[in-house]
Amino acid sequence: MCGIVGILGSKPVAEDLVDALRRLEYRGYDSAGIATVENGHLDRRRAEGKLKNLELKLSEQPLKGRAGIGHTRWATHGRPIERNAHPHMNDRVAVVHNGIIENFQELRDELTAKGYEFETETDTETILHLVTDYLNQGCRPVEAAHKALQRLSGAFALGLIFAGHDDLMIGARRGPPLAIGHGKNEMYLGSDAIALAPFTDAITYLEDGDWVVITRSGAQIYDTAGNPVERPIVRSVASSLLVDKGNYRHFMAKEIHEQPEVISHTLAHYLDMATGKVVFPDLGVDLAKISRITMSACGTAYYAGLVGKYWLERYARIPVDIDVASEFRYREAPMPEGGLAIFISQSGETADTLASLRYCKAQGQKIASVVNVRTSTIARESHAILPTLAGPEIGVASTKAFTCQLSVLACLAIAAGRARGTLSEADEKELVRALTEVPRHVNTILRSEPMYETLAHSLQKAKDVLYLGRGQNFPIALEGALKLKEISYIHAEGYAAGELKHGPIALIDENVPVVVVAPEDDLFEKTVSNMQEVAARGGQIILISNAPASKAGCKLHTHLQMPDAHPFTNPLLYAVPVQLIAYHTAVAMGTDVDQPRNLAKSVTVE
Repeated sequence: MCGIVGILGSKPVAEDLVDALRRLEYRGYDSAGIATVENGHLDRRRAEGKLKNLELKLSEQPLKGRAGIGHTRWATHGRPIERNAHPHMNDRVAVVHNGIIENFQELRDELTAKGYEFETETDTETILHLVTDYLNQGCRPVEAAHKALQRLSGAFALGLIFAGHDDLMIGARRGPPLAIGHGKNEMYLGSDAIALAPFTDAITYLEDGDWVVITRSGAQIYDTAGNPVERPIVRSVASSLLVDKGNYRHFMAKEIHEQPEVISHTLAHYLDMATGKVVFPDLGVDLAKISRITMSACGTAYYAGLVGKYWLERYARIPVDIDVASEFRYREAPMPEGGLAIFISQSGETADTLASLRYCKAQGQKIASVVNVRTSTIARESHAILPTLAGPEIGVASTKAFTCQLSVLACLAIAAGRARGTLSEADEKELVRALTEVPRHVNTILRSEPMYETLAHSLQKAKDVLYLGRGQNFPIALEGALKLKEISYIHAEGYAAGELKHGPIALIDENVPVVVVAPEDDLFEKTVSNMQEVAARGGQIILISNAPASKAGCKLHTHLQMPDAHPFTNPLLYAVPVQLIAYHTAVAMGTDVDQPRNLAKSVTVE
């Protein structure tokens, strides 16, 4: 995840900006930079690689401004080179930015037609020129920033400073987190409280859609429409040595809300969003000729693999075998010559998955691992590493790691489909475009969180809960059931909706909630008929769908409205509501959400 910091200080801020960025290193990055306002002019220093490279540049060419912004970047649009590093700057504005600007190409074309010249491959430069265009039209900085924000589409956070304005900084949040730090005649901006811990413990967290005008005397926060709003100042206990919960009650809640940002960064690692193409690493095999893929994982990672199986078979027409690792390792499965085996693990240390990897390796398979820790054992023993960029996940019940795993597998399916000719160039662009919209859609889902809190009050009384799904959404039903039992301790089971009448329907009565994962796709009507079977037996139906409730054809206990999206991306989106259902039910029941009983984050024994 990229990191943003900003300081309006009483002394030169360059050293403090770098110190704050160092506290965000845990988020991962490939370049860094800072910009300051000095004597009315903007100046900056940027460097590829680690912060020590930036510090070397600053030692040779110091910045002495008392107002500045800084950034650690995970490349999204554009390669991880100095030219694409943040801050982006001209003689009037400097900007740092996390996330994805979905409509950057449309805006870029508009601004190019007006004569603005683009020097980088990034979507961020679009913000720079858009704000500058409004300044050139005579707008003051605050007005220019607000008008620009109204034109931007996507999930993002950003910080702006302006030439000639030593006492002004603007921040905005639409998805990724952003916090304001309050000091004595000093003010701060940061991606989280950890970055600001050395300077202040008085923190205001921006809510989604907020933007803020910061001066040394304070901060005025506005909502999307430009209306002034109040947000509380809280005392943070953030430490530079700890990952902080911020203003969330639990790490799991924070990690659920980080998904728009971490999905953006994971997708950006594999997609060239400017051209609409997948840029996938060499797996050591020719995807065009491969006869079969073997996949294995445990728990939530296994369900990610199940979704991957649907995607790879449908879009790339590659047969996929998938097993839970604890069974696969004992099956002595025959392996095809020159085959590819993919292993999925958040920690990269899962014992059963590692044993399965070693079996496949001994059978001559090329090994690719989808992992969140690149230095893990599974990563080190693989021929190719497919990293997820979820950042540290503290909550035992996996959330953001799961959706990042899905993001990687979605990109793999597109890459394989193109290699095998089952997807055209137009198909690739369509699917890549759909993926770039996922962070925004997830952000939309998170805005409806109060509905899930209300639902939790009735679910906490249940003894059993069933989850139903069809096709690529069946694994999401399985994941929903796992999440609920992991952290609420309510018995829950996931089933393929078509299997309902083959046994599980015997469990249905008026006391059994049934969660139905049913986007309005080509399988929706079949799932509706299963819902009606549940309704006829008095079951409490909780429908998660983008379809209107009227299309259910039966009485619903709750309808959780979802945004309209491309069917390809539905597993990524529908993972979020099942996480929210589990989280809020567990909170209502008073369980230990982050450290549920009997469970560990990384299972390193059989």
